[in-house]
Amino acid sequence: MDVQFSDFTRLRSYYNPAVSGTDGLLNVAAAYAMQFAGYDNAPATMYVGADLPIYFLNAHHGAGVNFMNDVAGMFTQTHIGLQYAYNFNVSSRSKVAIGVQAGIITEKIDPSKVKLEDQSDPAFPSSQVSGNRVDFSAGAFYYHPRYWAGVAVQHLSAPLIEMETRYQYQIDRMYNLMGGCNIPIKNSFLSLEPAFMVMTDMQNWREDVQLKVHYNYEGRSFYAGLGYSPDISTTVFVGGNFHGVTLGYSYQMYTSGVGMANGSHEITLGYQTELDLFKKGKNRHKSVRFL
Repeated sequence: MDVQFSDFTRLRSYYNPAVSGTDGLLNVAAAYAMQFAGYDNAPATMYVGADLPIYFLNAHHGAGVNFMNDVAGMFTQTHIGLQYAYNFNVSSRSKVAIGVQAGIITEKIDPSKVKLEDQSDPAFPSSQVSGNRVDFSAGAFYYHPRYWAGVAVQHLSAPLIEMETRYQYQIDRMYNLMGGCNIPIKNSFLSLEPAFMVMTDMQNWREDVQLKVHYNYEGRSFYAGLGYSPDISTTVFVGGNFHGVTLGYSYQMYTSGVGMANGSHEITLGYQTELDLFKKGKNRHKSVRFL
């Protein structure tokens, strides 16, 4: 299975290239996740991505770039991708975007990072090896001011990465379905944001649901919420908009296996501003909008 970030709603373009440029803003997002806290050589994942809208030939396009580095023991996977999306109107307030991503995925094995019982075991290389392959993804995304949904396929070609002549690493296709909505609470400064995500490689499945409560008043924005993945974990979210930057923290408590004390910490950062390329007049910059 691919990396599953707890706060997936803030990293939607990572999972679906069609999301790039859909909200009409320049978006910069970053995340760092530390899994299985307290264990040696525990997985750690870093992600950085940016996307923006581009308007030309009377059409709404989107473009994006992302970088992901995932380290787990002796294994390191790095992915760099470029995204393109085309948006078209469905109604006066809703649109559909179709997007594609092309990139390079690299896998590296470094046996020096772990202590093997048998250093001569032929199942592991005696020194660092690596390999890479071209990687593709595609997706579709429907969005409206109050709700959204998307479906995507990552690693379309299911690349087989060869390292030297005897080591191989298979990247399976990953399918995901996600959606959510924004429900204002009447006569208050609060709103509810439920969301869900399903991921599968057709052998393993993971389902996540979450509910966040947002407080928005005179430019001040804060949120808190809970998430749940059946048979896997419960997650707590908290965050807000601070001086133009969205900062979020989540802690994923495993309900089986390693237990709640050795969960996963995750930090997300986000920045948004208006930047309309190829429109008449100068680019306009406004204060950051919290979503």
